[in-house]
This record gives sequence, structure tokens and C-alpha cells, in this order.
Amino acid sequence: MKNLARNQLLLSLAIALVAVASGFWLLSDPRGTLPFLLTLASLLGAFLLPISKWLKVLIGGAILLIVVPAAGFQNSFLFELGVQIGIYAAMALGLNVVVGLAGLLDLGYAAFFAVGAYTWAIFGSKQANEFMPVKIFPLPGEYFYLFMLLAVVAAAITGLIIGLPALRLKGDYLAIVTLGLGEVVRVLANNLDQPINITNGPQGITPIQRPPVDWFIAIFNQFGIQLDKAQAYPLFFYFLVLGIIGIVTLVNIRLDHSRFGRAWIAIREDEIAARAMGIPLLPTKLLAFATGASFSGAMGALFAAKQLYVSPESFTLIQSIIILVMVILGGMGSIPGAILGAATVTILNVDVLKTASEYLEGLRSSGFTINLGFFKYNFANLPTQLEPAKYERMVFGLIMVLMMIYRPEGIIPEKRRVLEMRESE
Repeated sequence: MKNLARNQLLLSLAIALVAVASGFWLLSDPRGTLPFLLTLASLLGAFLLPISKWLKVLIGGAILLIVVPAAGFQNSFLFELGVQIGIYAAMALGLNVVVGLAGLLDLGYAAFFAVGAYTWAIFGSKQANEFMPVKIFPLPGEYFYLFMLLAVVAAAITGLIIGLPALRLKGDYLAIVTLGLGEVVRVLANNLDQPINITNGPQGITPIQRPPVDWFIAIFNQFGIQLDKAQAYPLFFYFLVLGIIGIVTLVNIRLDHSRFGRAWIAIREDEIAARAMGIPLLPTKLLAFATGASFSGAMGALFAAKQLYVSPESFTLIQSIIILVMVILGGMGSIPGAILGAATVTILNVDVLKTASEYLEGLRSSGFTINLGFFKYNFANLPTQLEPAKYERMVFGLIMVLMMIYRPEGIIPEKRRVLEMRESE
């Protein structure tokens, strides 16, 4: 017991030192990819390793609430990256309910993201004047929070509408039908500019109102930190996304331990046994579909307010597939796995691959030469087509193939799923 306590203490000290060192490195070099990745790795290590819960909260709070915002003032890209990770993490948690818990393969998940985005985009811009009898639009930014709740409801209703015919099918047939119904939503958004102009068609909707941040600026002013709106909005959306992720995670944890969560898992493992135990299959599946859709709808409204522009091209099939990759990569049915999968895919897509492309371009333009005697190569001869950012889908495909071969349960697997896979083996 003494050895165990001593080892845990040493591990806690090591994680704390790595977190402090990486945090200071990020503050001194906020544009560096390596310090940012090391900071995230220390955050992940604090969560996964067996250390005190209070230390986990302390490290997580220090990194997310102090280090990243402080570095973000020097490099606003960190806020952009954090918001994107948060948006995809919330959607991955929603899809995790459908795919991971209930075992229903959904390839049209981006449709609910579109419903949420257009719910606020239409009424938060002048677009609603095109078909509403009262010309009072755009609504003030204060209505954003109300419409975020309405986006949750609208996406949940859309989930019920899509799920009602689709959930009578299973396996590949369900995947094909959800793919088609998801594309129907995108095509509707692309064509509902006539005979009544509701979505402005392929041209999209802009500008979209943002929620006011005067109160947010006033809070920082009280602590002697002067912000203008250009600085306040990235920080505001970063904190808003963190708050929503916290709420979504708590809801997921409660659902996982509720009778609904147990019913979804029972359906995933054996529908016949679940029906024999008195679980109504269709209503329970519809509840999973509506729950997962509601998370995506909320983030769609936030996405519209942040981007100030919405168009059908933001909600293609590839978006649904990327979110599914996040869930599978992290571990289906695993809440921390979904968040980690979203962070991993987003960082690879937005930061690492683009940084690698810029680095190779720098070597190519400078004519850097490797000369090892037996091997000599001038990077000026490097083909211009060789840019990692252009091959993101191939990179994700290779990652998924390797995951399916060597770790099919995901990076942070759910315990029940690991037991299922071992039992099948």
C-alpha cells in the first residue's frame, strides 16, 4: 500500500511538472505547434492517469481557463482551434449516443447541424424578411440564446422525422437511408430559395447577428483587462463552447447511467433479447436519434453566430463521415473517447497537416539539401503536389485502417465494449 501511494504521488508530481512546463512553453511560444500539442497531451495524461481528482480539476482548469486564453491573446488561432474542437466534440458526443450506445449507424448526422444553423441564421439575419409578413428582422443578438434552445428542439424534431422511417431498418440499410435523408436536408437548404426564398439557396445567408458581449467586456474591465469587441468575441465563443461541452458531457454521463442508457445498450447488444425484456424498440431508438440530434442542433446555432455565414456547402456528407470517424477513433460508447477523437481529428485537419505543408514549402523554397554522403536530396526538387493538407482524407483513412487492425475498440474504449469484443474473440 505504501509503494502504491508513493507511486501515485510521484506520478501526480510528474504530470503536474509536465503541465506547468508545457503551459509556460505555450505562453512563451503561442504560435508553436509542438508546445500546444504537449499542453494538450499533459491535459490528456492528467485525465487518464490514476491521480487525485482534485489535481485533475486543477490541471484541467489551469490549462483550459488560464493558459490557453492567455496564449490566445497572442495567437487568436488558438481560440479558433479551441472552438472548432468544442463544436465537433459536442457533435461527436451526440453521434456517440446514436452509434456508440444504441448501435445505430447514422451517416446523415450533418443534417441536424444544418437545421440548428439555419434556425438562427434565418431569423438572426434579414433573410426572414423575404417570407415573414412582419419586417422586423434581423432579431437582436440577445435572442441568440433563445434560438439556441429552439435549435435543440428543431433538430430533435428533425431527428424524429428522419428516424421514424429509417429506424425500421438495420445495419447497412439503415446507414444508406440515413445518408439519403441527410442529403435531403442539404438539398432542401440548397433549393428553398424559390418559389419562397427561405434559405437563400446556394448563396447562403450573411451577415448573421452575434450575441452582445458588452457584459463580457465589462467583467474583464473590472479586473483591469481591457478588451475591444474584436478581441472579446473569440474569447467569448471559446468560453461559451467550454460551458456547452460541460453541459453536454454531464447530460451524456447521466444518460449513460439512466434506464434509457441501459435500454440503448441492450438494443445495441441484442435487439431480440431487449424486446423480450419489454423494451419498446422503435420509441427507444427514436429517443436516441432525437437526443443525438439535439446536441448537433445547439452547435449548429453557435456555428452560425460565430461564422456570420451559413451555406449548404458546410453540411455535406463528408462532415457526417468526419464526425463518425471521431467517434470510432476515440472509442464507440466512450464519452472521453468521443471528445479525444474530436480533438485529434480537428487538430490533425486544422493544425498539424497544414503546419507540415507550410514546413515542406519552406524547405522547398529555400532549397534545403540533405547530404549524408551516401544519400543526397535537394528539397527544391520536391513535387509541389506533395502537401499533407491536400491528403487529409487519405491520412484519416490510413489512421482508421490501422485502428481497425491494431485497436478496433478505440483509443479510450468503453469497458462494456471491450468485454463484448473479448467475448466474441
